Amino acid sequence: MTANDRDQSASFDEIRQIRQLSHNLNIGLNNQQQLLEMRDLSLAPDVISHIHLVDSELATFESYMHYEETELEQLRALTETSALINSSLDPDAILAQAMDEIINLTGAERGYILLHNANSDELEFRVCREPDGESNGVSGEIQGEAQGADISRTVLNEVFTSGKSLLTDNASSDARMQGSETIAKFTLRSIMCVPLVYKDTITGAIYVDNRFRENVFTERELNLLMAFANQTAIAIENAILFARVQVTLDEITEVKELMENVFASIASGVITSNADDRIMTFNRAAGQILATPPEEALNHSLPELLPRIADFAGYMRTVREQNQPAVFEAHTVIPNRSDAILNLKLSPLKNMANETQGVAVVLDDLTDQREREESLELMTRYLPPGMVDNIEQIAGLALGGERREVTSMFLYTCPYDIFGEGTRPHQLMELLNVYLEVATNAIHQARGIIDKYMGNEIMVLYNTQLNPDANHALCAVQTGIVLRGAFIDLYKRLGISPDPHFYRIGIHTGVATLGNVGSMNRRSFTAIGDTINLSKRLQENATGGQIIVSEDTVRHIIDHNDSYNEFRFEERESIQVKGRKQQTRIYEVFRADE
Repeated sequence: MTANDRDQSASFDEIRQIRQLSHNLNIGLNNQQQLLEMRDLSLAPDVISHIHLVDSELATFESYMHYEETELEQLRALTETSALINSSLDPDAILAQAMDEIINLTGAERGYILLHNANSDELEFRVCREPDGESNGVSGEIQGEAQGADISRTVLNEVFTSGKSLLTDNASSDARMQGSETIAKFTLRSIMCVPLVYKDTITGAIYVDNRFRENVFTERELNLLMAFANQTAIAIENAILFARVQVTLDEITEVKELMENVFASIASGVITSNADDRIMTFNRAAGQILATPPEEALNHSLPELLPRIADFAGYMRTVREQNQPAVFEAHTVIPNRSDAILNLKLSPLKNMANETQGVAVVLDDLTDQREREESLELMTRYLPPGMVDNIEQIAGLALGGERREVTSMFLYTCPYDIFGEGTRPHQLMELLNVYLEVATNAIHQARGIIDKYMGNEIMVLYNTQLNPDANHALCAVQTGIVLRGAFIDLYKRLGISPDPHFYRIGIHTGVATLGNVGSMNRRSFTAIGDTINLSKRLQENATGGQIIVSEDTVRHIIDHNDSYNEFRFEERESIQVKGRKQQTRIYEVFRADE
């Protein structure tokens, strides 16, 4: 209890004591008056009336003090509640506590705070206080049959229309409330409602009522509620503004962090300079490319950092003066590194007035890329294009491999003895390469993968991981027909007419194991299995100029093509191949028009 509370309590005690003395004096005087009347005497006529007047004035004074005490208590509560509301930028819980205080001070049975939804412009309950429980937070649109559905819409409409507070001590008999179905249905009595106004805009309302008692509220309670409403409106708007600012700050922080992360993670080197060519930003990638820590590069001259790039300063002047980007490659020597090939993109940095204030440089180190391109260019001379294009996929295959259906083709190009006796080894190699080159070109055009060269023979695969093709059997047979035509053209260029032709081709379709063989240091991509062995046996059993295919290859072509009239297959006598117990049905392939 404060000193003021103690003083006020002492004052009430003194008044009660004085009233008790007045009461006792009045009783004593009345008794004395009776005794005097028995002796035909009396007191002065105004004595007792004066005592009654004093007692009445004391009662009035006491009532006045009670009124002042109640108003003072309400003002203190309003001050504390205002401080409580303004101490938080998340007002929901604070408003709920404040509503409890309002109900306690005004004698209301129920209380509600309603706010306009900024998105839907509908009126929603923000705080609800019911006698049988409580609910904080948004509880739905006012049109819904939720908590507070039995409050007077007439009162709310009047307050929102007029923008003024409303007090009624008996709503059922108030002429302003006539026609209100809610008041009639729920027999509402005492009601107060005040608007929440911020900058001349009604943002909501505070509504309290008592459904069972009349004359609960006076102008004093209305003034209290209006003062509370003014504080509440400001607190809510402050919270909304704070939330917006917080969201904006969060977005700015998120974007800033994203930009920093992106800037730091960019693989390209990024450097920006100001109008004096001083480096303002220098990311980690730039430091790695130029072998310079970012902290050492900042505020240094950009042309001095790249002194070995020919006419770099000239490029910068051109970019600034013409406001046009420049892109070029440069061979340079970077300190603490070997020779490097850099791709540089220079762009003007402009301010809001579209004035060039500096230059942005994007660096890409092409050294490794150029080395890889040179290596791949060299590899294409020795490896099939499919392997070169998918070299990373080949490298990813584990030692061992995977089983898949393929079509295997073995090609015998020519016998060694056709080059004549006395041919030197290097001459033999040159002549053999003529036949192998013709075959290689035809195979590559048909997307076949050359597994290996075996002297004058070639092993070819279809539908590997490197050249997937659902119709691989047909593709292999087409390759055989193309090879026949290519060799016939070669014979013409060489001026020979071999009879029979030199080439022999064997083709078989089945499941094989494909993958890498070798060691961790050196490996080779190949295929093994019965499918590969049988295609080799078919090639060995073919005679000069024959293209021999297995029954499985023919069946695969028929199963995967609704109609085919490009080839004709003539069955030959079944053969017994090494490693197989059963006979193998074989067919010779011709063009349909042959």
